[in-house]
Amino acid sequence: MTVTARAAASGTGAAGGRPLIGVSTYLEPGVRWGVWELDAALLPAGYPRLVQRAGGLAAMLPPDASGHAAATVARLDGLVIAGGPDVEPGRYGARPDPRTGPPARERDAWELALIEAALSAGLPLLGICRGMQLLNVALGGTLTQHVEGHVEAVGVVGRHPVRPVPGTLYARVVPQETSVPTYHHQAVDRLGVGLVASAHAADGTVEAVEAPSAGWVLGVQWHPEMGEDVRVMRALVTAASRPAARATPTPDLP
Repeated sequence: MTVTARAAASGTGAAGGRPLIGVSTYLEPGVRWGVWELDAALLPAGYPRLVQRAGGLAAMLPPDASGHAAATVARLDGLVIAGGPDVEPGRYGARPDPRTGPPARERDAWELALIEAALSAGLPLLGICRGMQLLNVALGGTLTQHVEGHVEAVGVVGRHPVRPVPGTLYARVVPQETSVPTYHHQAVDRLGVGLVASAHAADGTVEAVEAPSAGWVLGVQWHPEMGEDVRVMRALVTAASRPAARATPTPDLP
C-alpha cells in the first residue's frame, strides 16, 4: 500500500490529524476482571499515555496471525513494539540460559511479523526494551541473555545515564547524556544487519540502536513510558506525521 493509500485508510497523520500509533501488547491467560477470570490483551497504561502526551493516537495491537501484520501496518502511521518478556533464544540461534524467562511465542511471532512489515513499508518504528531486542533479532542480530546492574530490584524501575553517539538519529533527538528509567537483564550482543549503536550505558551496554538506511527506525533499551521525557516518542510521532519520512521501503530482511 502506498503512503497516500495508508493515510486514506487511517485518516490520521498524513491527512493532517493526529497520527495513529500502534503499540503491541501482552496476551495473558486467566486474568481476574471483577467477577470474571478471562484471557486478556494487556498493556501498561504508560505506553498509550506517552503516545498521547507526544501528540499521537494510541491503538493496541494484541497478538494476531503473522499473516495479518502487513494489513495492520498499512493502517498505521507509526509502530511501537513494547517491552515485555525475554525473546525466545531459539529465535537467534541460542540455547536458553537458566536465567532467561519462559518464552512468549505468540508475541515473538506477531511482533517479528510487525517489525518485518513496518521495515518493508518504511513505517516509522520504535522498539522499547524487548522491542529493541526483537528489532535486533529480526535483522539477524543476537542477544546477551543476562547482564548485571540494569535491574535495581525485582519489580523496581531504576535509573542510569545513557550517552548518545554523535551524528546518530538518537543524538539529534536527545543530544546530551540523560538519566533514563531502566529495567532489563538482557541486552544486544551482535548487531543486526543495517543497525548501528546510537547510545551506550557507562558499562558499554548498547542502549539504543537505529537503522540509518531504513528511514525512522529506533530502538531504546530503557522504558520512556516510565518517565517524564517525551522526546523519543515525540520524534516518532513527528516522523509519523510526515508522509515523506515513510515513503521509501527497505530491502528484504536477512
